[in-house]
Amino acid sequence: MNKKTPILYIVSPCYNEEPVLPTSAKRLKEKMETLLAEQKIATGSRILFVDDGSKDKTYQVIQDLHDADPLFVGVKLAHNRGQQNALLAGLSVAHQSADIVITIDADLQDDINAIDKMIEEYMNGAEIVYGVRSTRKKDTIFKRTTAHAFYKLMLKMGVEIIYDHSDFRLMDKTALDALFEYQERNLFLRGIVPQLGFKTAKVAYPRAEREAGESKYPLSKMITFALNGIASCSTKPLSIIWKLGIIFHLLSLIGLITTLTLMYTINLHFMWSIICALGWFTSIILLALSIIAFYLGKTYLEAKHRPLFKIEKVLD
Repeated sequence: MNKKTPILYIVSPCYNEEPVLPTSAKRLKEKMETLLAEQKIATGSRILFVDDGSKDKTYQVIQDLHDADPLFVGVKLAHNRGQQNALLAGLSVAHQSADIVITIDADLQDDINAIDKMIEEYMNGAEIVYGVRSTRKKDTIFKRTTAHAFYKLMLKMGVEIIYDHSDFRLMDKTALDALFEYQERNLFLRGIVPQLGFKTAKVAYPRAEREAGESKYPLSKMITFALNGIASCSTKPLSIIWKLGIIFHLLSLIGLITTLTLMYTINLHFMWSIICALGWFTSIILLALSIIAFYLGKTYLEAKHRPLFKIEKVLD
């Protein structure tokens, strides 16, 4: 398939990335200059950093990069809105000028050399190209275990997700147009993008260690991220509650019959069995109610229809 040489925007969300951003910017600039020299991308391509309400001097670094080189552009959000919303803000700005957009985390643990193959897949007809980790050997056992558990949980909950894919992906204008038709507040791009359809491809790459700064996704945030992802793309937990209700209803009947039978055969105190049964089933009820309340809370946020982000400044 013949396509014109595309204008590429690399969009990178940043939150307190002051230590790593200069190094990342240098590496991205070298990659963009190579792609331009090889005529794989067109003049007008840019690197767009999105400052997600950082508390350090991340935006000042972005400002300095922009002042020194027009290859760098930036977006400053008025408040911290989270990585997913920062990504969407960057995509909304890049979409105005770019033919294709590649999103990548500012720490550049994702291999920027995979960008060449992504563009190649786009030129061959792919409208969405996923960067997929080829190995997790450099991860700690804990990180590897929790990551695999995350993807398995998502798949079991009915979320359409690409295994070992984070947010390192290429999307063309057609795919971005479709993405912007989604209006939900509870945003989970890893689950939404695969629902778009279109022609897709995958590019495998090894993931590097973080060069500076700290990971913005500790275990607590990963759990929250997973829960939000499930709520955004699946109602399976609600159906699980219904099935558990049937199962425990049957178990309670069996338990009651067994308890009444044992009262006449052995010296079993009826009150203790009742207390244990009440404690067990009360915990199940509370768990079910908490899941329902979680979904109701998400529905409440959707109903208010507040903006996902507020752009304070754009450096273009």
